[in-house]
Amino acid sequence: MSTVKETVEVEVPVGTAYNQWTQFQEFPNFMEGVEEVRQLDDSHNHWTTKIGGVRREFDTEIVDQLPDERITWRTVSGDTQQKGTVRFQRVDDTHTRVELVMDVEPSGAAEKAADMTGTIDRRIKGDMRRFKDYIEHRGIESGSWRGRITPG
Repeated sequence: MSTVKETVEVEVPVGTAYNQWTQFQEFPNFMEGVEEVRQLDDSHNHWTTKIGGVRREFDTEIVDQLPDERITWRTVSGDTQQKGTVRFQRVDDTHTRVELVMDVEPSGAAEKAADMTGTIDRRIKGDMRRFKDYIEHRGIESGSWRGRITPG
């Protein structure tokens, strides 16, 4: 399992950054290879990705969510094994530090090769830069979900 960590500072308030991240269906706008994310209920999402010509579908479960602070998830079914946490830290009234830490278990030859060459790491870091551009150019979030999920 590989761990990837990336932090970006975005020029929006913490609430705006957090609210936008909760709009999972918007992920294809800034995450390379993500074709669709469908929210199934408050804590489950269905993902469709296509990376290096390989299509994968999997479901994730949010296991810990605290508004304006963090979202933690894990895969619960499908071809992909991952878990991660995104944290939101207020820098000042108009800036937020967003930190993503993901553990990814490559499956299949293409994913294992991508992991060994650093492609997965570069892709996730690129996704964070694209999130920064996406939210800063919007200036406002496209929606929000302010619910709380606690580890069970």
